[in-house]
Amino acid sequence: MDKIFLLEGLNCPNCSAKIVDRIKAMSGIESADFTLATQQLRVETSIVDDDRLISEFQAICDAIEEGVTVKTYSRPPKGAPLEEEEEEEEEGLTWFDKLAMILAGLATAYELLIQFAPSVELPEQPEMVIFTIIYLMIAYPILRAACKNIGKGQVFDENFLMAIATIGALVIGEYPEAVGVMLFYRIGEWFEDRATEQSRSEIMGAVDMRPQEVRLLDKDGTVQVVSPESVKVGDFVEVRPGDTIPLDGTLVEGESQINTAPVTGEPVPVKARVGTQVLSGCINESARIVLKVDKLLEESMVSKILDAVENAAASKPKIDRFITRFARVYTPIVVALAAAVAIIPSLITGDWSKWVYTALTFLVISCPCALVLSVPLAFFSGIGNASRNGILLKGGLVIEALAKIKAVALDKTGTITSGIFSVYQVEGDRELVLTLASSLEKASNHPIAQSIVEASKAEGIDPALANDIKEIAGEGLVGLAPEGEILVGNRRLMDRYQVAGLPGNSAHYGTEVFVAQEGQFFGRILISDAIRPDSQAAIKAIQAKGIQAIMLTGDRQESADYIAKETGINDVRAHLLPQDKLAAVQDLRKAYGPTMFVGDGINDAPVLAGADVGGAMGSGADAAIEASDVVFMNSSLEAITHVLNLSHVVVRIAWQNVSVAIGIKVLVMLMGLLGYANMWWAVFADTGVAMICILNSIRILYKKY
Repeated sequence: MDKIFLLEGLNCPNCSAKIVDRIKAMSGIESADFTLATQQLRVETSIVDDDRLISEFQAICDAIEEGVTVKTYSRPPKGAPLEEEEEEEEEGLTWFDKLAMILAGLATAYELLIQFAPSVELPEQPEMVIFTIIYLMIAYPILRAACKNIGKGQVFDENFLMAIATIGALVIGEYPEAVGVMLFYRIGEWFEDRATEQSRSEIMGAVDMRPQEVRLLDKDGTVQVVSPESVKVGDFVEVRPGDTIPLDGTLVEGESQINTAPVTGEPVPVKARVGTQVLSGCINESARIVLKVDKLLEESMVSKILDAVENAAASKPKIDRFITRFARVYTPIVVALAAAVAIIPSLITGDWSKWVYTALTFLVISCPCALVLSVPLAFFSGIGNASRNGILLKGGLVIEALAKIKAVALDKTGTITSGIFSVYQVEGDRELVLTLASSLEKASNHPIAQSIVEASKAEGIDPALANDIKEIAGEGLVGLAPEGEILVGNRRLMDRYQVAGLPGNSAHYGTEVFVAQEGQFFGRILISDAIRPDSQAAIKAIQAKGIQAIMLTGDRQESADYIAKETGINDVRAHLLPQDKLAAVQDLRKAYGPTMFVGDGINDAPVLAGADVGGAMGSGADAAIEASDVVFMNSSLEAITHVLNLSHVVVRIAWQNVSVAIGIKVLVMLMGLLGYANMWWAVFADTGVAMICILNSIRILYKKY
C-alpha cells in the first residue's frame, strides 16, 4: 500500500538521499521517495502500522540529520498559525548561537581593521587564544554534529568536511580565516534554509486557494463563520462580492459575474445564475450569492489542484535523478582530489602549509547541496506557474517531455472548436427526424447529442427514451422503440446497417447526423460548431516555434478541411476512429519526433495515453483528463503555447543552475590551485551558489510565458 509521511525540517538534499537509501533497505518497504519541495516521503509498504513506520523512520532520520520530525502526512488548514515554540524552533538560533556570531563578527572585523591599522594588532599568543575560543563557540554545533555522525558511520557529510577544513586552518595558523569561514558558512546555511523554506512556501501559497473560513447559512438565514472542514454536502453558504468561492457548489440564490482566472487562467468573467455549478477558487465579483455545497473541501477543486501539484512534484524528471546520482560520487571525488592536492605537491615542493590550505578549500566546496537543490526547485516552480495559469502538470517528467515536442496533434471537436453545437438544418420530416434522434441522444452526454436534444425541446418535442441503447465508438447510437430499431449516427453507421437512400452529397460544413429506422432513411441533421476565438492565433504561435500542428478528427473530410483552412492547419486527417488516431500519432512520431496529442472526448483516452504527451481540455470527459499528462482547465489552445514555452524555460533554468553550481565550484578549485582563491571563496562556492540557484528557480513562478 502507498503511504505518505511528512519529514519536517529536512532541507538538506544530501541527507535526504541517505535517509531514503536507509528506508529502502528496511524490511517491508518496496519503494521510497522523498520530495524536497513538499517534504513528503512516499513509500510503498506492506507494513500496516503507521506508528511503527514513524518510529523506524524517525530513528533513521535521527541517525543522519538532527532536527527532523516524522509525521503522518495531513494537509494543515490554510493560515493555521504556528505555536510559539514552533516559531522559535524554526528560527534555529539560540542565544548562544547569537552570541557566538556576534563575537565571530567582531573578530572578523578586527582582522579587517588591522589590515589598515597594524598598530592595533594584538600579540600573537593572546590573539591565538581569543580566536580559538571564538572558533569553538561558533563551530560548536558543526563540530558536535560531525562527531555524532562519525559515531554513526556518516563520515563524508558537510559537517565533517567543514570541521576538517576549519580545524586544518587553525593547525596551519590561519586563525582569523577559520573563524570567519565558519561564521559565514553558518550564516550561509541559515539563509539557505530560510530561502528553501520561503521558496517552498511561496510556491505552495501561490497554488493554495483553499478558504480559511466559510460563511455558513443556518435555517433561519443567520450567518455563522466556520472552518471549511466542518461544512457538509447540502449545506448553504453565502459568498459576498469580492470573496473567493470556498467550496464546489450550485448557485441557488442571486446572480453574479464569476472570475474563473485563479482556476482556469481565463481572464474573462462568466455569468452565473441559479442552477449554475461553480468551482471553488473562483472569485465572486459583482453580487451576493448563495451556494448549495456539492463537494466537501477535500473533494473540491481547490484541494484537487493542491493534490495535483504535490503529486506532480513527486514525479522527478530525468535531470533530477541524474544530479542525485552525480551528487553521490561528487563528494568522494572532491575529497580524494583534496587529499591528492595536500600530499603530492607538498612532497615535491616541501611547502606543506600552502598545499594543505588549498586542499582545505576543496573540502569546503565538496558539499553537493547546491547541485541537488538546483533542479527540483526549478521544476516545482514550473509546476506552480502552470497551476496559476490554469494548467495542471502531472510531474517533472512531463515538463521534460514537453520541452522535446516536435509535433502537436489536435482533436477538432471541443479542442480547436468550442464544442458548443447547434442544429442549423434538418432535412426530411423535421418533427419526425428530431423525435427519432432525441429518443436516443437523450442517453448521451456528447455535445452533439445535447444540441439535438435542446433543438427538439425548443420545438416542444420530448419523446420517451428508447430501449437497449448502445454506442458504437466513432459511429453513433442504436436503440429500440415500439416502431422498431432506430439508428442515429454518421455515414459509417448507416453503411454498417445497410441503410439505403442516403444523400450522395456531403454537407459543405458541419457535422452530419443521419437518422434511420428499421433500415429506412428518414433524414439528416446538420450541426455547426464554432471555432474557438484563440485557435488561429494559438496554432500560428505553435507553428512559429517550429512545431508541426496537425488536426486529427473523426469528422468528415469536408468539415475538417474547412476548420483547417480557417485556423491555418496544413495537415488534416479525417474519418478517424479512436484506434486510427492512435496509429496517426505513431506515424507523426516517426515523421517529426516526439508528439503531443490534445483532445477532450472519452474516445480520445487511448490516444492521450499513447502520445508522448497527452493534453486534455478541462471541459472534456473525466476519462480523457485521467489519461492525460496535462490538463488545460481553461480549455484554451493558447495554454498549449504557454506550457510549451514554460517547459523550455524550466529545463533551461534547471541546467543553468547545474552549470552555474558545477562551474563556480570548478573555477574556485582551479583558482585555489593557482593561489588566487581562499576559503572565503570556497564558502561562496558552497552556500552562496545554493542561494543563487534557489533565487533563479523561484523566478519561474511569477513570469508569464
